[in-house]
Amino acid sequence: MTDKTQADAASEQTDAAKLEESAPVITQHKLKLGKTELKYSTHVGLMPLKNDQGEIEAEMFYTAYTLDGKGKPGKRPLTFVFNGGPGSSSVWLHLGALGPKRVKMHDEGWMPAPPYKLVDNPHTWLDQTDLVFIDPVGTGFSRAAKPDGAQKYWSLQGDIESVGTFIRMFLTRYERWASPLFLAGESYGTTRAAGVAGHLIEKGIAFNGLILISTVLNFQTLRFTHGNELPYALYLPTYTATAWYHGKLPDDLAAKPLRDVLDEVEAWAENEYTVALMKGDKLSADERAEVITRLARYTGLNPQFIDNGGLGINIMLFCKELLRDQKRSVGRLDSRFKGIDAAAVTMTFDHDPSYSAIMPPYTAMFNDYIRRDLKYQTDREYEILSFEVFSKWEYQRGEFPDTSEAMRKALAQNPYMQLLICTGYYDLATPHFATQYTLNHTRIDPELRGNIHTADYSAGHMFYLDVKSLAKFKDDVSAFFGVALKD
Repeated sequence: MTDKTQADAASEQTDAAKLEESAPVITQHKLKLGKTELKYSTHVGLMPLKNDQGEIEAEMFYTAYTLDGKGKPGKRPLTFVFNGGPGSSSVWLHLGALGPKRVKMHDEGWMPAPPYKLVDNPHTWLDQTDLVFIDPVGTGFSRAAKPDGAQKYWSLQGDIESVGTFIRMFLTRYERWASPLFLAGESYGTTRAAGVAGHLIEKGIAFNGLILISTVLNFQTLRFTHGNELPYALYLPTYTATAWYHGKLPDDLAAKPLRDVLDEVEAWAENEYTVALMKGDKLSADERAEVITRLARYTGLNPQFIDNGGLGINIMLFCKELLRDQKRSVGRLDSRFKGIDAAAVTMTFDHDPSYSAIMPPYTAMFNDYIRRDLKYQTDREYEILSFEVFSKWEYQRGEFPDTSEAMRKALAQNPYMQLLICTGYYDLATPHFATQYTLNHTRIDPELRGNIHTADYSAGHMFYLDVKSLAKFKDDVSAFFGVALKD
């Protein structure tokens, strides 16, 4: 570390230790949606999180959009939004799907050539709900007062409590206690949303609806650890969808609509394949050969490769192996994406092509937008995705954290709450079949199962990158708001 870098780090720590409350920056804007013009105000600022002595221990950055001239602000629906990680800022949902502006990508979601552009978002939710984008501590511009104080917020429970505190304070400071309330979370943000809903119902704060985007509530469905066979069966349909998209399936399957193919694969995955995984070494030679044949048929992988690796296919091996003959890998966040890869060198991809495609455009456009359009000035680095937060995160229950029970309790205590669960067929981070499995094992009372609504998209983890999926997402959410706000 150079002397200059050391000085900068020391200065940042000193500044952080002197956190003082400041007023949000307020600006006014207009957006044309067809023949309708939306006039709205934006509040950008830092919400202080204080200890019992009134000292600021951390600040949480937020961007709030309020529609002007549409009745009393305190009565309009209000949606709190965050992404996941853990360690991610809210930039993806903010500038990708929900906000009045979006980063311009190619229609399928591919990365454009720089310099990048920000355009009006005709599919913004602002015509139906005010929006508050939250960056948890350690992401975005949100910081703890002291470096050693951040760990308090980097845990399952600490995160839930801090976001819950932010919501309570926002309702108080902006006088929104009488508003219909919604939570929208993506990826780990769905873990957080379920936990926050369960946490806040105990404090008297009830939500009209939860919108869970690329859902993970039970991490046992995702983690490829020794002795946990569950992910192998739950990932298989997404492997199939990926192979179907890239033309790697046999002709008879390739000729069918994707949903028809998935129906066949899902039925086999939760029956014969699950039984085979349970049997393990007890499988006969003929049974093992039949499973390998099926896996090769449904994944596009070489039977010998499957045999060599056992009957379970790890996600990273799949991403690397499917297009190895082309010296390409497929994306984890979105398996439609292809990446240039050192094909013969490694067993996992060099980089996630779907992540690499979105990071530069979103980083550039957020930093330009927040300063140029929203007039928020700071020298802090906006942490789009903090790997420090991710690496230091503390999960309750060790390997397999689970907030599905918190969601069940919140629904039982507030039977008016509706759930919209959105999944992408090409999502290898939170596969759609894993989400179905969790819902089928959450023990939600039969009388409340009608509160659960689902929507599928022909794209990946951030399915809204695809413009057709983005439009469908807005339609699905509009219908959901109609149900959740029905008297």
